[in-house]
Amino acid sequence: MDTGANICCNKNMNLTSAAFKNGEVIPEKYGQAFDDINPPLTIEDVPEGTKSLALIMDDPDVPEAAGVSVWVHWIVFNIAPNTTEITEGWSVQGIHGQGTRGKLDYSGPKPPDKEHRYFFKLYALDSLLNLHEGATKGNIEKSMDGHIIAQAELMGRYAPTQP
Repeated sequence: MDTGANICCNKNMNLTSAAFKNGEVIPEKYGQAFDDINPPLTIEDVPEGTKSLALIMDDPDVPEAAGVSVWVHWIVFNIAPNTTEITEGWSVQGIHGQGTRGKLDYSGPKPPDKEHRYFFKLYALDSLLNLHEGATKGNIEKSMDGHIIAQAELMGRYAPTQP
């Protein structure tokens, strides 16, 4: 899905974390082999007219042997548009989609081979998504098509660890 064509109104929406800066290493406590809790996230400058937010965390560096081109770690949609913070280890209020592993909650980084990039993508939407808990990334992207008014992204890196 080319979400860039749907972004129209506010290119200044921002997604940051107090735990790591964009492009930096995600602390190991957020990985599956450690505490496996979500990092804190701060949401700023959500545009007027936003009816809901959607958050997708995925890894495009998954090895070919995994059988998928992108590994989905976390999906939450129909988040209230006035949400400004997702605290560490907190299950954000919204509807949880299903990640690649089948989990409905956050599933931290655990790259099997080398350092991977993990993208936290936040979408401001002009509607609620008419989907149920457990919806897949594909279902959500299809439902968001034509409704994205802004997007923000935070990327962190994570390498294999020895717990």
